[in-house]
Amino acid sequence: MFMNTTDRDRAHGRTAHPGDVGRRVAHRRNQLGLTREQVAVRARMAVSYLEYLESQPAAVDLETITALAGALGTSVWYLLGGGLDSPPGQATPVLRPVVEKLQAWECWAKMEPGGVGRVALSTPEGPQVLPVNYRILDGTVLYRTAPQSGAAAAVGKQVAFEVDQLDEAFGVGWSVLVTGTAHQVTEADAMEWFGKHADPQPWVGGRRDIWVRIRPSRITGRVIRTAGTTASDDTS
Repeated sequence: MFMNTTDRDRAHGRTAHPGDVGRRVAHRRNQLGLTREQVAVRARMAVSYLEYLESQPAAVDLETITALAGALGTSVWYLLGGGLDSPPGQATPVLRPVVEKLQAWECWAKMEPGGVGRVALSTPEGPQVLPVNYRILDGTVLYRTAPQSGAAAAVGKQVAFEVDQLDEAFGVGWSVLVTGTAHQVTEADAMEWFGKHADPQPWVGGRRDIWVRIRPSRITGRVIRTAGTTASDDTS
C-alpha cells in the first residue's frame, strides 16, 4: 500500500505529496542529531534507500513509513504532516505526566540548534508576541528583522523570549523562557561576521537589515515527560 494520498489524509483534509515525507524524515533526523546510517540501522533499511527518500520525490509504503517513525521517535501521522493546519497540543495528555525544571545549561542545549522562537514585549498598543527565526551565539539570542517592524520595536526594552517543542505522539515536550534586554547590533564587523556564521534567515523573506541581540538576565525551562522515562527520552 503506497501513501501518495491515504484514506487517513483525506479524512483530515490533507494530502501527503511525494517528497513531503522525505523532507520531514530529514528534518526530524537532523533535529535528533542522527546520521543516515544510524536511522537506516534503526529502521532496518539500506542507507542508499533512505538517502533516496530524503532527496527525491517518492511514494512511501506503510511498512517503510512506520519503520521510519519508530526509528525517529515520532509518529506516522507526524511524518505525513498531520496537524500542520491546527495548533499543537490537541492530543490527549498522557496519564502520568512528570514536569521537571531544566538547569540553565540544559535550557541552552535545547535552544542551541536555533529555529523559531517568540519575542514578547510591551507596546503602546498593548502586549505583543512575535515569532522570529533565531540563533544562539555567545550566550545570547540573535535574530534579524526589518525596520519599523514589531520585532524591531524590542530594541532597548526588557523582553521575554520563548522556545518550545512538543511531541504529541509520545506526550513529551519542553519550554524555555529567556528574559533580558534587547539591543540592536550596529558594529559593521559584527554584522558581517553574523551574516557569514550565524545568520538566522527569516522565513518571511524580504530585506531584514536590523540585527537584534537579547542578553539574558534570567533563563528558565521546564520539561514534561511520561512517568517511567528519563530526560534522555524527551524530545530534543
